[in-house]
Amino acid sequence: MIVEQILNHKGHAVVTLKEDNTLREAAQLLDEKKIGAVVALGRDEQIIGVLSERDIVRQVARHGAEALDMPVGSAMTRAVVTVYGETPVDEALQTMTDRRIRHLPVIQSGRLTGVISIGDLVKWKIAEAQAEADAMKSYLSVQY
Repeated sequence: MIVEQILNHKGHAVVTLKEDNTLREAAQLLDEKKIGAVVALGRDEQIIGVLSERDIVRQVARHGAEALDMPVGSAMTRAVVTVYGETPVDEALQTMTDRRIRHLPVIQSGRLTGVISIGDLVKWKIAEAQAEADAMKSYLSVQY
């Protein structure tokens, strides 16, 4: 199983914003879209960061409500970890575990084609395990 298969099922839509948007605008966007992170794009439409709910909460904890007027660029993670469409799901899971991140932008031919979350990967791993268990039950019931 590869990441591209998950995106083909989930969809390739990506919610993005610019680094000069405010944290308030980002929080409203996250709430509206019911997502946990958003990708920040530069003027050339290349990934320059990822902003998560946790990033916003940290800024509010440090600066109070005034943090919501800060630009996304001051709070986002700039060292963005990405994967490719052909990346195996197990490798993506390992990357998320090792780096302690919950969202991975997916790059194909130098452009952003989707975002997968830890929830997406866990859902697929559970479905895969269930399919294997069902196949084993079916095999055993035919054999005996």
